Amino acid sequence: MNGDPCRQKGCSGIIEDGYCNLCGHAEPRTGTSATTARSATAASTFSSAITTGTGSSPVSRSSPGSRRTSHSSSRTSRKQLGAGLISIPDLPSTDPERAIMLDPKVPERKRFCAGCDSPLKREAGFCGKCGMKYNFVPALKAQDVVAGQYEVKGPIAFGGLGWIYLGFDKLLSRYVVLKGLLNTQDESAAAAAVAERQFLAAVKHPNIVGIYNFVQNGGEGFIVMEYVGGKTLKQIRRERGPLPAAEAVAYIHRILPASAYLHNAGLVYCDFKPDNVMMERDDVKLIDMGGVRRIDDTKGDIYGTVGYSAPEAGSGPTPSSDLFTIGRTLAVLLTDIHGFSTDHIYTLPSPQEEPLFARQESLYRFLLKATAHAADDRFESAEEMAEQLLGVLREIVAVETGTPRPAQSLFFGADLLTLEGGEEMAPIEPDYRYLPLPALDLEDPGARAVNHAAALTDGNKRVAALRLAAQQEPKSREVRLRLAVALSEIGEYPEAGEILKALGEEDRWDWRVLWYEGLRKLAEPDYAEARKAFDQVYFDLPGEVAPKLALGLACELAAELDVAIEMYDLVSRTDPGYVSAMFGLARCHHAKGERRAAVAALERIPPSSALFLRARIESARTLIRQDHNAPSADELAAASSVAESLSLEGMSKFTLASQILAAALNLLLAQKVKENDTIRLLGSPLRETRLRAELETTLRSMARLVNGEERIHLVDQANQVRPRTLI
Repeated sequence: MNGDPCRQKGCSGIIEDGYCNLCGHAEPRTGTSATTARSATAASTFSSAITTGTGSSPVSRSSPGSRRTSHSSSRTSRKQLGAGLISIPDLPSTDPERAIMLDPKVPERKRFCAGCDSPLKREAGFCGKCGMKYNFVPALKAQDVVAGQYEVKGPIAFGGLGWIYLGFDKLLSRYVVLKGLLNTQDESAAAAAVAERQFLAAVKHPNIVGIYNFVQNGGEGFIVMEYVGGKTLKQIRRERGPLPAAEAVAYIHRILPASAYLHNAGLVYCDFKPDNVMMERDDVKLIDMGGVRRIDDTKGDIYGTVGYSAPEAGSGPTPSSDLFTIGRTLAVLLTDIHGFSTDHIYTLPSPQEEPLFARQESLYRFLLKATAHAADDRFESAEEMAEQLLGVLREIVAVETGTPRPAQSLFFGADLLTLEGGEEMAPIEPDYRYLPLPALDLEDPGARAVNHAAALTDGNKRVAALRLAAQQEPKSREVRLRLAVALSEIGEYPEAGEILKALGEEDRWDWRVLWYEGLRKLAEPDYAEARKAFDQVYFDLPGEVAPKLALGLACELAAELDVAIEMYDLVSRTDPGYVSAMFGLARCHHAKGERRAAVAALERIPPSSALFLRARIESARTLIRQDHNAPSADELAAASSVAESLSLEGMSKFTLASQILAAALNLLLAQKVKENDTIRLLGSPLRETRLRAELETTLRSMARLVNGEERIHLVDQANQVRPRTLI
């Protein structure tokens, strides 16, 4: 209490406002420290359940000491902000000196001891817990000149290492930023700190603030950096609240190449958060390099922020812990996370808590992977993370604008249904053999043998070729993966399963093993297990279209129609080139008795598709099907219009016409539609006698195109439906 004597040994000071007026130490307190409380809370969050809007949960393949084997692509995606998918208004340039703080003070809520993290009430003094000296008052004043070159204009922010100042380079006539490295009374220590950070001079990237120089001023060391105007993502978020999904994703996607650059240079950023990304005009930049350190530095200081830092970051930051902070930053830009630094210090709200995550399944899965508790369960690299985030952005924009945003995948081939010629009148049934195959790893020693085997049309010969290749190239994963799927195609499921099991034990994070396991389970069939496999691939590659297509197929076959519809819908809206999705969507809607929705799904198939004609034929047949509910007269007319618009000839033309006429006649006889002269079907009014006559003519035309029993059967049908006469 005020007036009490200081309890520090040898001190004769008096406690004022909780602190000694002589030594600066705080009055001793009882209870749990803030650091301990945060640690205890963090430990309680590790086991939080994770589920998506579809009820799926990612599987952790990590175990103590485990390390991933690389199977990701290092190829990069488009560079500009938003990758050309969205437009973000430029920020106008501002006068740099407007950023100077008029009353530079550090709020008490941000004053913590650098030695023990205890809260501090005074602006200067000694920590009451560990005794470390501190000073939150700016050491530099306006018009001070540092290193004989940089005139101080004033403080513009307070960071983890002290005050950040706006300066003016008198030699080069440009504004700069002076970022503190060390604040001590020891000039030799400051000089050592400056020398130790010289490696940052080699950092050159368009999305990273430029490093100009390293200087010292007495006991302080500074990085001299490029001045970047604009607003930080923190300012933008604070002014506008949660950002639109596409905009937030565009910012983070753009900054990931900068993170990849640092990691490839052997550096980690450590303290990524919205405060440290600045939007200037039409681009974003990392603006604070004070916490950057070498990956192999085991003795340097570790910087981080509670709520952003990865669980393992205290043991030493890594590229994986950097990616965790980026994922957390994206979550903060998108949502209000209640308990961000307590209950959700390492976890995300569920889709039940956050509606955005329920609406944006792929985005939520991306965030779950980016912020997975186990480092090995996260994205393997910033390049891989950027590629998947770009896919998520394409999906978001496609769904929000109604305009497809297709792109060639780095991980999968095309929808194999597009290569299917087939009978134009045959319906498209669900078939796992139409699913895209993973792209061939051309660096695999067995890649050439796989290509040779793929050209063999006979399944047994393909298996034999791959068996031989496996003997010749025992280290090839591609050969064994393709052998497993080839064995599945000829019904050798146990052997295929053993091969995939061995491959999975060699590398738990190779998603291709799960993909081929999903194909094997569809072939057996075991639809529930196939669903699990493809569901996990969707967690691993949330920006890819193919896993959603496969998951949709597995759910359709397992009669989980609502999930199948959701997946097929996402695929068809994002990339209409995957025509399997539209046919699947139509099948699922029809199975639920939703005729108009089924037809609308088929209408998404573009005229440029090789399967456009089959889609239109299927639309006409869907309009007249009666297995759930009777079509209306208007739907019969719509089916007729579709048929008349098609360039069908011969048997195909007569077959579709007979199906429409027969359906209409049956509905009239069952009194489910009424005769109507204004509605015409293939040129005939909706009247029984006219429909009978037209159907008879059509059946006899079909009979003339065939022989034998089929011809006799068609003539019999024609005789049965012909209208009655007086003769």
